Amino acid sequence: MTHWLIAPVVLPAMLAPFIVLAARFHIGIQRVFSVAGVAALIAIAIALAWQTGDGTILLYQLGDWAAPFGIVLVGDRLATLMVLLTAVLALFVLLYAIGSKWDERGRHFHALFQFQLMGIMGAFLTGDAFNLFVFFEVMLIASYGLMIHGGGNVRLRAGVQYVLYNLLASTLFLFALGSLYAETGTLNMADLAQRVALIGEGGTAGIRVAAVLLLLVFAIKAALVPLHFWLPSSYAEAPGPVAAFFAIMTKVGAYAIIRVYTLIFPPELDATANLFDVWLMPVALLTLALGMFGVLAARKLDRLVAFAVIGSMGMVMIPVALFTHAGLTAALYYIVHSTLVGGALFLLVDLVRYSRPHLHFTTTGPVAGTALVSGLFFVAAIGMVGLPPLSGFLGKLLILDAARDHGLATVIWTVVLGTSLISLVGFARAGSTLFWKAHSVTPPEEDGDEAPKVPLPSRLTFVAVGGLLALLLAHTVFAGFAYDYLSATADQLLAPDAYLSTVLETEGKLSTPTAKDH
Repeated sequence: MTHWLIAPVVLPAMLAPFIVLAARFHIGIQRVFSVAGVAALIAIAIALAWQTGDGTILLYQLGDWAAPFGIVLVGDRLATLMVLLTAVLALFVLLYAIGSKWDERGRHFHALFQFQLMGIMGAFLTGDAFNLFVFFEVMLIASYGLMIHGGGNVRLRAGVQYVLYNLLASTLFLFALGSLYAETGTLNMADLAQRVALIGEGGTAGIRVAAVLLLLVFAIKAALVPLHFWLPSSYAEAPGPVAAFFAIMTKVGAYAIIRVYTLIFPPELDATANLFDVWLMPVALLTLALGMFGVLAARKLDRLVAFAVIGSMGMVMIPVALFTHAGLTAALYYIVHSTLVGGALFLLVDLVRYSRPHLHFTTTGPVAGTALVSGLFFVAAIGMVGLPPLSGFLGKLLILDAARDHGLATVIWTVVLGTSLISLVGFARAGSTLFWKAHSVTPPEEDGDEAPKVPLPSRLTFVAVGGLLALLLAHTVFAGFAYDYLSATADQLLAPDAYLSTVLETEGKLSTPTAKDH
């Protein structure tokens, strides 16, 4: 698709400095260009996903330098799916930020948002391990600015904690890349896959160290236990639309694990044998359990949703750790589901904050727009808990079915079903306290006058939340189509020959810096 593969990275990278330099004092212009840019990204992402839907691998060689000597962007079914999911989530988050006027609380919200988009898109499309690190750093810088947007000491402390943990991940990432380069002399992912496979038994120590370090890095990004401590406070204290957009951030860690450990360190590789079934499965189960117990123990709505996100990452990583076709298909289906429902829940948290700034589960009067907000919360809670008929239920069925023949099948089924019950209790308690018991309490009148009415949020905020929940419903209604598409994606991941040949067999064949369709 010629130069279109680089567009998801270049477009936000150009919009961000334009907004800073030409429209920093004009919020209306910022909004127009930001929304238009994200809408264009959705159109481009749909076109890329359509082109890769038949198994085509898209390649873009920057500066006409062929791999492994130059930087390449690679678009396969998984990468383009994640680009499309990010762009769609970004549109609804932007609409909410505009409707709630969160973007007016700081001068650089839209510029930082575009830089964040650039980092996420680059992480999904890059075919080079070092550039994956670079895009991780772009995400870190932009996300820190977004997290402290609007100011406040509590938000600043949470942002510092977030940065420190992610700087630790960045340091480990550099150590891992150094080990890989010392052992193989390359950091191109396709080239790494071929060279790592040729290393004899005597030289596997460095490769195994690098594989373990990379798993730690991606586990921090995905907030897996015991490397999850940064997430509850960071996401709970972040502005509502920022926390909603961060729903895709943990999926970057999951994507990196899937990409690296299907392409570079597959399960049949002796150097990294047993890395998944020994370490990743127990970690995934613990993450799911801790996340859902956190939901039950939470006393504030924002922390409840933050722990639900941690639990959902455990649910994603359980089928990934199976490392089977059925497991990867179930994981990809649940990634889409959890991103949409996580984003919707964080936006709903912000809607509740209009009339309940502290977000505690107390009966101190009704929430603004109680009927509509409670209805949306009910739908989102069903999705996160995994009750029928929404896609969370279907995703859990796929995960349980994928684990049926695994040696830990009994443990997996027990943890998944048990934590579903625990999360149901936690969300039911939160919903009943906030929307039912609180609604029955009449705030006291002051000086004989009627109690002041709670201001209703903008209609655009409800459009944003409703749009995400509508996509969740579509993910349920078209589950058959989604399953077929994701099953083919899992096939492509487990048979990476097309990826390798596209990236490595184009050397010297391109005369101009174009994309090559294989």
